[in-house]
Amino acid sequence: MAEKITVKAEKRDTRGKNEARRLRASGSVPLVVYGGGGESVAASAAIGDLAAILRLESGANTVFSLDIAGVGASDVIFQDRQIDPIMGRLLHADLRRLVKGEKIELTVPVHLEGDPVGVKEEGGILDQILREVKILCEPASAPDAIVADVSALKLGEAIHVSDLKVAKGIELHGDADAVVAHVVMAKEPELESQVEAGAEPAVEGEAKPEGGEGA
Repeated sequence: MAEKITVKAEKRDTRGKNEARRLRASGSVPLVVYGGGGESVAASAAIGDLAAILRLESGANTVFSLDIAGVGASDVIFQDRQIDPIMGRLLHADLRRLVKGEKIELTVPVHLEGDPVGVKEEGGILDQILREVKILCEPASAPDAIVADVSALKLGEAIHVSDLKVAKGIELHGDADAVVAHVVMAKEPELESQVEAGAEPAVEGEAKPEGGEGA
């Protein structure tokens, strides 16, 4: 098991936009810690430390220890975060304190594995509809991803959320009948372009009128 990451943080006594700007200018991110039966605490931590966690394969589902000076350490997980849409920089984070044995809802990616029969032998294409699903589990038991084997899929067949295999102690949330991936017939490029252009496909042997209506 990988060693748990510890992030050092400072308690914030003031809040507001000016304070947030000052923290970001100094290389820190304002954050709020709540849950776990305790009071919410406003704090700040180095943006590099938090960004490094988000870059891990487990990403926002990573459980780490947040050690706030003068308050103490607690296990936390990202509950919500605000990202600058242009720079891609973390602007603010809400962290949830964890209680041992508590299950919470998480979002994990779905990875497809294998070459479907419907693609190899029947000329279809594999179309992935859902790229992530919600699960309920203890954060420490959360998988980095759920792997779905699609190698047996034939043309017209699909894998649904209810077909996904998860480990003991993990529950799938959401619509069990939702399609995760299916094999569909590949569209003919020429016919598709005609339809998109609003033209009717020509029928072989059909003569086209030389003049307009009533000619």
